[in-house]
Amino acid sequence: MKSEQHITLLELNRLVREVIECEMPHEYWVEAELSECRESHGHCYMELIQKDEQTATPVAKASAKCWASKWMLIRPGFERITGQRLHAGMKVLLKVYAQFHEAFGFSWIVTDIDPTYTLGDMARKRQEIIRQLKAEGVFDLQKELRLPLFCQRIAVISSETAAGYGDFCNQLADNPYGFQFETHLFPAIMQGEGVEQSIIAALERIYDLPFDCVVIIRGGGATSDMSGFDTLALAENVANFPLPIITGIGHDRDESILDMVSHTRVKTPTAAAAFLIAHLKKVLDAINDAQERIAGYTNQKLSVLKAQLSALAETLPRIFTTVKTRQEARLDALSSRLVAAIKQGVITHQSKVNAFEERIPILLDRRLMTEKHRLQLIEEKAKSLDPTLLLRRGYSMTMKDGRIVRDAATLRAGDEIETRLEKGTIKSIIK
Repeated sequence: MKSEQHITLLELNRLVREVIECEMPHEYWVEAELSECRESHGHCYMELIQKDEQTATPVAKASAKCWASKWMLIRPGFERITGQRLHAGMKVLLKVYAQFHEAFGFSWIVTDIDPTYTLGDMARKRQEIIRQLKAEGVFDLQKELRLPLFCQRIAVISSETAAGYGDFCNQLADNPYGFQFETHLFPAIMQGEGVEQSIIAALERIYDLPFDCVVIIRGGGATSDMSGFDTLALAENVANFPLPIITGIGHDRDESILDMVSHTRVKTPTAAAAFLIAHLKKVLDAINDAQERIAGYTNQKLSVLKAQLSALAETLPRIFTTVKTRQEARLDALSSRLVAAIKQGVITHQSKVNAFEERIPILLDRRLMTEKHRLQLIEEKAKSLDPTLLLRRGYSMTMKDGRIVRDAATLRAGDEIETRLEKGTIKSIIK
């Protein structure tokens, strides 16, 4: 080994410390993004990063600390103005000075944080998200949905142990009108970095279930834990959800993006319950009003009909008398016409009967003469056919069994025949 002068690591680090303290004695305002932020024993430890604006590639990194004595003063003011805690991804403007410790190395020591810078960056991000939602045409989709008239089946997204959830359920159960609500809790993280994915997962579980609306409520959490409600992914899921979503996430500052895209925004869980009760009361009032109007219209119509019926009852006897008189006159006229017609018919038929009476003797004489002449002809014909005439002329008639024999072939030996002559009868046996 060469006999060159050498120093220890501690001596080297002391030289570095002396150089930094001599060359960088001032404090500097530094713009950076937090890649990590945590508290321990009252101190705040930060990891700072700067990214390339085009590629988002980290181009600088550093560690920073804010000791408890300063952090106790800085934190309340920052959270009061911004409404958020320091968290990863937030852009900040820090007042720092350089510090190098022989044992722990280099670090930036934070003495102040400008909340207005963070507010400006938050506002810019919020405006960018709002612009993108409007460009996608989803910003007002929830506003176009109609809350069901009987909105009583409620899906609730909230922390299971949050006091706000209990207040919400108690407010619904103890409503002065006795309305019945059915609530079902879908537990979700309502503060910190897990808000976005937790609420989105709850919405996915609700999607195909038979609910009337969704209520997202948060009570009892710090107002500095609101950053999870200002994300693009959560806003897109809420805006495109098919059921009306009511938000009551318990803060008094400007609306979160979740509030902006929801169907209805109220401040607290109890206000969300009051809104649902008021909605149902409005429906009940409308029903009662319609019932009263229907009853009034019905009573008015009945009164008119009763008046018409009374007037008709008074008019009916007169009408009946008039109709009766007219019908009696008509019957009299018809009776007179019928009597006259009958008399005319009798006279007409009597004339016909008289005419027939006069014609009957003549017709009867003619008929008698015709029939008498016909009888004479029949008599003459019958006389001409009388067999006795033939017998007188020398003819005879042979009969067998009372029937005239016309063919000898019909006779057999032993048959008895009878022969009639003009005078007498001869019986013979055929041999």
